[in-house]
Amino acid sequence: MMLYVIVGDDRPDSLAERLAARPAHVERLKALLNEGRLLLAGPFPSIDSADPGPAGFSGSLIVAEFASLEAAQAWADADPYVAAQVYEKVTVKPFKKVLPA
Repeated sequence: MMLYVIVGDDRPDSLAERLAARPAHVERLKALLNEGRLLLAGPFPSIDSADPGPAGFSGSLIVAEFASLEAAQAWADADPYVAAQVYEKVTVKPFKKVLPA
């Protein structure tokens, strides 16, 4: 098992779709968490605020453990945000955690 970073870049004006798909998206993240495979996950607010309101989000970051790059990519491709066309681009890369140890 290795860590992978998944960065989803939101399509402009996709806040309504994001909010609608969020419960299913979070459930998948909770499954990774319950399996001990989720290191970090959260959205990028579009403005400098923890609660950006109608400004929405510009994307998301997930760092989680998968068996391979292919497995991480398949998991990312099946995300509800992809199905809802919230993400216009998804990047998956291997990640090596250095700190904190």
